[in-house]
Amino acid sequence: MSWSGWGDPAKARELPEPVRALLRDLLGVRAPGAPAAALEEVALPAVALAEPLLGALAKVVGDANVLTGHEARVRHTRGKSTPDLLRMRAGDGSAAPDAVVLPGSHEEVAELLRLCSRERVAVVPFGGGTSVVGGLAADRAGFAGVIALDLGRLDRLRSVDEESMIAEFEPGVRAPDAERLLSGRGLTLGHFPQSFEYATLGGFAAARSSGQASAGYGRFDDMVVGLTLATPAGTLELGRAPKSAAGPDLRQLVLGSEGAFGVITSLRLRVRRAPRERRYEGWRFASFQEGSAAVRALVQEGPAPTVLRLSDETETMIGLAKPEEIGSGGSGGCLLIAGYEGERVGGRHAAASVVLSRTGGEPLGAGPGEAWEHGRFSAPYLRDSLLAAGATVETLETAGFWANLPRLYDAVRLALLGALGSPLVMCHISHVYETGASLYFTVVTPQDGDPVAQWERAKAAVNAAIVAAGGTITHHHGVGRDHLDAYASEIGPVGAGVLRAVKAELDPAGILNPGVLVPRG
Repeated sequence: MSWSGWGDPAKARELPEPVRALLRDLLGVRAPGAPAAALEEVALPAVALAEPLLGALAKVVGDANVLTGHEARVRHTRGKSTPDLLRMRAGDGSAAPDAVVLPGSHEEVAELLRLCSRERVAVVPFGGGTSVVGGLAADRAGFAGVIALDLGRLDRLRSVDEESMIAEFEPGVRAPDAERLLSGRGLTLGHFPQSFEYATLGGFAAARSSGQASAGYGRFDDMVVGLTLATPAGTLELGRAPKSAAGPDLRQLVLGSEGAFGVITSLRLRVRRAPRERRYEGWRFASFQEGSAAVRALVQEGPAPTVLRLSDETETMIGLAKPEEIGSGGSGGCLLIAGYEGERVGGRHAAASVVLSRTGGEPLGAGPGEAWEHGRFSAPYLRDSLLAAGATVETLETAGFWANLPRLYDAVRLALLGALGSPLVMCHISHVYETGASLYFTVVTPQDGDPVAQWERAKAAVNAAIVAAGGTITHHHGVGRDHLDAYASEIGPVGAGVLRAVKAELDPAGILNPGVLVPRG
């Protein structure tokens, strides 16, 4: 994983000429961005943890699993949002942890949390490092130091119950490894977010991840039937049955908690039979409004495809739904991608096609769907190239009920235009439900003299617009630090008080990811 960009550095690519032309002619991008600093040039603060405390950490996990070297600290600094990457490219490692600690068991995690609580050391749980909401930069004030708790050694498939269709994993298992481990048994999780190649199962749970095939397989929180959480106050074992009336479901407090309440050390996940057949295709709709009505009809009437996403006119024109063909131009209108996986694909496809045709869709065949499937994880690499070319590109998302979706769509676009002048704003419906959907925006704008501050102003405007328009501040990216104030507005003072009470009970010293998720009192 690149420390100053996305993914495998070997997959980085030059911008094709059509994209350079778009930047030049449509946005007025002329000057290249500042070159990225070399890893050894990143400025880090001195290690704040005293040697006796480092020794105490090593006593729990072993000397080889407490890392204070320059590279380890750099690679555990911040996440993968555009502001994170801009800071890292500039050589700003001010948010680096003092040490990276790699536990090998639940017992070691629990002991580390007790030690850090006693010694007032902040702990940032670290999975794949793919947070895009400022979820990996802890507040240091009042703490003896900060450690990144890397869960990479907790990487086993513990068991598979094929009668109940449940698999138990440790949290550090990366998504591709989970699929590999399950495929030998003819099983799958069916969870394929854009971060799939690098994110971990524990991270999916902690952020309430939603995969690109959520219309068929559900969100990740739908897959979690049980979990184990280590906290400074003790261990929580949750999930005895598929459903229960035994009070509120405490699993829901852990899912989406972003490491602020505890560290997930085990996940029991619903699995599915691996699909025998896959079929992807494209449809064209005359407008985003018409396409949205078709998507709503399909998800409400059924049968819903496994993958269902609709690009607006601008995203279709640019070709963002087909990452390998960006800049080549679209055919006009709005592109819908539908994918079908599993059993009886032919029948489901035929029934869904009736609905899509009736609501104004024009079938485009397999080509657009297969192009999307082929490039579904490649868009973040394009962001790195755009940053290097002098353009800021970032994504943001929200969700709302169908009746409110047009208002939400307009509010976000207007906020971005007001904050950035004339950016390129693209959107697609990425996840669908009977009652509503999520909107996923991509923004491209020329960098000014301080691109971090430039984006932070735009982000603040969008956050306020989402709250005012009645949407949720995040559908699947999480709260982190970037959404904290807007999240507090969304849940109100009583809701914020509930979260602070949970935090105080499970983490009385406040060491777990301080500054993330929990609204300030």
